[in-house]
Amino acid sequence: MVSLSRLAHLRARLELPVIKRASGLLDGRHRSIFTGHGQDFDDMVEYRPGDDISDIDWKASARAGHPIIKRFQRETNLSLILAADTGHSMGALAPSGETKAEVAIYVAEVIAFLARSRGDLVGLVAGDAERIRQVPARQGTEHLETLLRQLRTDMTADAPASDVTKVLRRALTGVSRRSLVVILTDEARPDPGSELDLRRLRTRHEVMVIAVADMRPTELTGPGGVIVDVDGGEVPDFVRRDAQIRAEAAAAVERRKASVRAMLRRRGINSVVVRGTEDAVDALIDLLGRQRRAR
Repeated sequence: MVSLSRLAHLRARLELPVIKRASGLLDGRHRSIFTGHGQDFDDMVEYRPGDDISDIDWKASARAGHPIIKRFQRETNLSLILAADTGHSMGALAPSGETKAEVAIYVAEVIAFLARSRGDLVGLVAGDAERIRQVPARQGTEHLETLLRQLRTDMTADAPASDVTKVLRRALTGVSRRSLVVILTDEARPDPGSELDLRRLRTRHEVMVIAVADMRPTELTGPGGVIVDVDGGEVPDFVRRDAQIRAEAAAAVERRKASVRAMLRRRGINSVVVRGTEDAVDALIDLLGRQRRAR
């Protein structure tokens, strides 16, 4: 869990992009459905318990005989949707030595905090080959904690296989309002088989991909017991000791990652690879900066 003090410090360095409507039909920034302290005056309404007392207009209240508050509209994202891969590959190790699940959940927590801090709704679409979960976008700290707990429960090494296409399709059909969709997965995904679904998702929503890097089993060459690939089972020791096999495996992995990057570029989707929690903030600063410049 990221401490509130650390998240508050990160808030000064990170800012989510504001969704802009597509040119022509959807030109300009969205208006928030929330009231806030923006510059655009919206309305004067009766005070209700829970409203900020600093918004009370005392002159209007004196005239009306009961408390009246000023409401303002502010520009903001409509909502943030975390589209998370909960397949068993997320239970494997990242280069940092942490599990990819730990890194992904840390990233999800930072992004959700940024959204919450400016009043955005946050929702979740998460799944794998056998499960799909959707939690509607809402506000509130308790709601965010529920989403993060769900990810911690589902992202384990004994989970079903990954199926990011299934997650994308649920986001496509289950999220009707234009949103910022942040896809959390690993370097092997979304694979080229997901390209059509990504293209369709990209036409309806802002989309970013945050991939957690893989630690390849063949990189673990020292002593230390049995090495298990979550997808392929135990990695024989001779495979890890053979330089040619390791080089061929590395080349195959690089080809696969290059294919994913090329597909995302074709679809105009910004992405970043995170190696661990230590480099996550710098990676997010880079990604969000590119996303804003692309607007």
